[in-house]
Amino acid sequence: MTHEIQITEPVDLCLPDGRLNPAAVGWSRKPLHRANLRGWGRRKRWEYWGVVTPAHILGVVASDLDYAGVHSLYLLDRVSGKEIAVDATVPLARGAVLPDRSGSGRVAASGRGLRIEIDQTFDGTTVRAHSRRVEVDLTMPAVEDRDALGVVVGWSRKRFQYTVKDVGRPVHGTITVDGVEHVVPARGSYATLDHGRGKWPYRMTWNWAAGADADRAIQLGGKWTDGTGTTENAVFEDGRLHKIGADLRWEYDRADWLKPWRITGSGVDVTFEPFHERVARTNLGVLASETHQCFGRFSGWARTSDGHKLDLDGLTGWAEEARNRW
Repeated sequence: MTHEIQITEPVDLCLPDGRLNPAAVGWSRKPLHRANLRGWGRRKRWEYWGVVTPAHILGVVASDLDYAGVHSLYLLDRVSGKEIAVDATVPLARGAVLPDRSGSGRVAASGRGLRIEIDQTFDGTTVRAHSRRVEVDLTMPAVEDRDALGVVVGWSRKRFQYTVKDVGRPVHGTITVDGVEHVVPARGSYATLDHGRGKWPYRMTWNWAAGADADRAIQLGGKWTDGTGTTENAVFEDGRLHKIGADLRWEYDRADWLKPWRITGSGVDVTFEPFHERVARTNLGVLASETHQCFGRFSGWARTSDGHKLDLDGLTGWAEEARNRW
């Protein structure tokens, strides 16, 4: 088990010389860190919104990886199983705008016919994306007293990552595909944010799983945090975060990604059964990645802070493995 410090006041991620601020290491229930990153070549900044609706699964990414901006729009039709994927790689991330605080400011990215605009205010977040075949116009309203998990992971004073995982946000709006508008109903639709800011090692592999419904959510990570003394593991009940301070064991078949996954450890016993696999690859020489993101349903349980087992049966979301050289 880890012994992580809860951050309760605003704090800078970095010291004036660009190294990790020791006072920033820990976890929080809401975004409190300012990512005052300095230097070039190892900085990684991104916003990812994943949205599950009764009819679709959507992913929107705007990123600045220093060497390049890697932006994407992904849409899965849950009935037909058909995918639409639009990827844009922009040298040196020209034109990308990513603020240093989660939940505040404007995010913008564009390239190769893809345009992404994210506006973050006290009242909530709007996500708009436009490509030749798909248009997205979504609103994720803020919910008072609802928790999100913020975590700083430090591999060293020069290599570290700040992440905010806001799982199961309410969402409504429209997704238009080939001119046909699909209403995203507030009931049965959930959005998840992955806000990332940090300075990464050149090679890294991670696991991530997230799922939600109206009053429950699960957030689990692996590999990239193992051995650091910090985890990004938590369960949410009625909007309240229960931190899980343990490295977890991930079991899955890399020869058959659609076989059930098992995620277990102190306070967690989860099975994930995929119904669809998405594969995303980038190879730009110095920068390369391969992600297998499976969409599916969770079962099992996770233990809350007061000791009871929260039933996770029926949560819909994803589990993934990402291997990066960046």
